[in-house]
Amino acid sequence: MNSTPRFVATAAAAATLLIALVGCATTPAGEPTGSISAGASADVAECTGVLIVVETGDLSVDDDPSGSTCIDGVDPIAASDALAQAGVRIEGTAEYGDQVVCRVNGVPAEDLALTADDGSEHFETCTSMPAAFAYWSLWLRPAGGEWAYAQEGLSTLQLQPGDNLELLFTLNGEPATPSP
Repeated sequence: MNSTPRFVATAAAAATLLIALVGCATTPAGEPTGSISAGASADVAECTGVLIVVETGDLSVDDDPSGSTCIDGVDPIAASDALAQAGVRIEGTAEYGDQVVCRVNGVPAEDLALTADDGSEHFETCTSMPAAFAYWSLWLRPAGGEWAYAQEGLSTLQLQPGDNLELLFTLNGEPATPSP
């Protein structure tokens, strides 16, 4: 069986896609078009790179880190690098390091009482796993796909142009998934 025609067709399609993506880039690879700040929102339709979203859901905080920004570029980028370029600071846990997200831009602060459905309060110390009712989750929506829990941690997850990455704080089961 001769695989040369299939290889040539695949290489041609990849080259065409690469040329199209390069032509759409308006800033150097990896340069953010904005930074995440309270209430900021990147235009999803215009993001040709990686869209980074932070959503605190039902958590009420003074310095809400919610917002989104686009990291322009045509090259794959590590999720941890994309977050850093977007100005998103991640704090892991003492036990699991940055494989478990404990805080995003300082939220939730250690002195913030997180109230469970049963009325009990929890204060996040970032020692081990966050409380099962109050935690940051990592979501990925590949280009043209649907939101799903990320299957890798921030240090190993590679993002492609067109991907969306969201850090979502879930409190007492809400929100259960990212906004559309």
